[in-house]
Amino acid sequence: MVYQGKTISVALDDDQLAVMTFNAETESINKFDLATIEELRSAVSHLATLSHVRGMLIQSAKESFIVGADIRQFHALFANDESAIEAAVIDFNQVFCQLEDLPFPTVCLIDGIALGGGLELALSADFRVASPKARLGLPEVKLGINPGFGGTVRLPRVIGIDNAIEWIATGKEYNAQAAFDVGVVDAVVSSEALRAAGLHLIEQANAQKISYKQRRKEKTSPVLLNDMERIMAFTTAKGLVASQAGPHMPAPLTSVKSIEKSASLHREEALAVEARYFSRLAKTEVAGNLIALFLNEQDLSKRSGKLAAIGSEAQRVAVVGAGIMGGGIAYQAAYKGKHAVMKDIAQVGLDQGMQEATKLLSKQVERGRMSAADMAATVGRITPSLHYAEFADAQVAIEAVVENLKVKQAVLAEVEQQMAADAVITSNTSTLSITAMAESLQYPERFCGMHFFNPVHRMPLVEVIRGAKTSDKTIATVVKLAKEMGKTPIVVNDCPGFYVNRVLFPYLAAFNLLVRDGADYPRIDKVMEKFGWPMGPAYLIDVVGLDTASHAASVMAEGFPDRMASNETTALELLFKAGRLGQKNGKGFYAYEMDKKGKPKKSLDNSVEAIIQPAIKGSQAFSDEEIIERMMIPMCLEVVRCLDEKIVSCAIDADMGLLMGIGFPLFRGGPLRYLESIGIQNFLDMTNKYQHLGELYREPVSLLAMAEQGKSFFAQEENA
Repeated sequence: MVYQGKTISVALDDDQLAVMTFNAETESINKFDLATIEELRSAVSHLATLSHVRGMLIQSAKESFIVGADIRQFHALFANDESAIEAAVIDFNQVFCQLEDLPFPTVCLIDGIALGGGLELALSADFRVASPKARLGLPEVKLGINPGFGGTVRLPRVIGIDNAIEWIATGKEYNAQAAFDVGVVDAVVSSEALRAAGLHLIEQANAQKISYKQRRKEKTSPVLLNDMERIMAFTTAKGLVASQAGPHMPAPLTSVKSIEKSASLHREEALAVEARYFSRLAKTEVAGNLIALFLNEQDLSKRSGKLAAIGSEAQRVAVVGAGIMGGGIAYQAAYKGKHAVMKDIAQVGLDQGMQEATKLLSKQVERGRMSAADMAATVGRITPSLHYAEFADAQVAIEAVVENLKVKQAVLAEVEQQMAADAVITSNTSTLSITAMAESLQYPERFCGMHFFNPVHRMPLVEVIRGAKTSDKTIATVVKLAKEMGKTPIVVNDCPGFYVNRVLFPYLAAFNLLVRDGADYPRIDKVMEKFGWPMGPAYLIDVVGLDTASHAASVMAEGFPDRMASNETTALELLFKAGRLGQKNGKGFYAYEMDKKGKPKKSLDNSVEAIIQPAIKGSQAFSDEEIIERMMIPMCLEVVRCLDEKIVSCAIDADMGLLMGIGFPLFRGGPLRYLESIGIQNFLDMTNKYQHLGELYREPVSLLAMAEQGKSFFAQEENA
């Protein structure tokens, strides 16, 4: 053994072939933490002193190659100033340069995931061979930073400027074939053939049939572009990347600038440019929020995984109530390998549900993500039925009928009679009390909420709602099912609207108040979209449906009359009474027509102004800042109340719920990260300006105490 560490080992066989193996002793995956970088430094330094080595294979003993950097450790590094971060990154890069400069050919064998630092290590080798299981990419921009281990330097020199910009600025993952097509890898072979393919490349290099030294020269020299080619490539790319990334996500455009600045430089100078841009991005609030979001996702996944481990298996799922929602749930279950029986009282509902599932599957086939045979098999796992005949074999039932308490209670009581004694029953209600629904059941401990968000196939969140009598086993089983259906579950306690809708409706109530006071609703939408929301509040109401929004608003008003009830008629109510349902019937706050792709396209409707006129009581002029403050304060305050009342268990779940459930702007990190970015005392000072608007803007006592004591919502989680 030439070198043996806790993560890396290097062996040298009788034929003078070196094999470097990544195999972290205490981890299920390989990743670049500070200790691994130092081990790599030691291993490579020792290898450089050896004579007669004819080549080296770099491999992993894990299922994946290297999944990337240890974000938690590097996030801690970002607490330093820019110059210290820059110096550290340059130091790390010396290790990759030492590997690249070894006096013999090197081949990286990529089986499984090679992302971020994992791919950057592979780019430091002379050749790369991948298996069909490989997933490659440089996703750093999704964390608000640019690649820092040479990605912006080596990748453009390996695959060209245009391809490199696409890979780096989008942060996408690519399969092995896509990587081969652009030249990231030199061959794609089976996992079993990786070693033989690597050995063949080394033999070819030593026989001078392929020149590894020429490859190194290309990777360490300036990119071969004349001035006109450089101007054309980067001017076009910067415009396109800026328009796609938007003003709030600086990393994609900064990465392009890094590539541009370093393209005319040799390796060491180019890496210094990359480190400089990296350090600047690392200190931005956006990077801090996106990295915190990544760590929060890991934390949430770990906790839900522990809970799922004690849940019962559910291979057969019963969906009660078809249509768009039921069809979407049945599709998601079948797509993830479950068998789903979908029941409705009318054939038209079943037809609509099957059409929804078939439509979603057809899109997968059109995009090349599924074969026609796989689509047929998936459809075959959905059984439409007008009867309860197959419910006895289902381990979990998901009720998705009309949002009416008495109707749901009656249906749930029926379902319970058809299920096995140990089966779990859930409701996909979006606002109604789980505890109240359970009153119709003989075994309320086997019942909980399982709230999917529309459209089911796109929205990652599922709220698992605990009723007063719900058992821990029931919650664990439903969390397990949600994860197996490809969703991220968050466990919340029962209250009107649960968590996500409860905090959404103060936001919508704030919108109604702004319209009442004279704000122009299209302008409110534009301001909030500029703030970072995927759509403004009026547009959101149209997408949800004015009937659905009106019903939910009444539930919330009954549940929280002090701040969500109003004696005034709102613009939403007037439009709903006028028969406008939003996108459902092509008219709401906006008018809608189908575009060429069959998607609803909105436009201003001049008739709306007259309809909502009775709701408008003022004619104030509002700045963008005032609109943002009036919209965001009620939502953030309600999130704090939900934490106080233990509706959500922690600040991480509170932020993740809104990021995944209603599209809270990612770069802001979530409502509580946003609140803390303002500063708790500054936020309280801001709320004081709007006390005249009522309880919706009244701060909880707990927030006053936090400001006084200088506490953070995240201190406990981040120190765990």
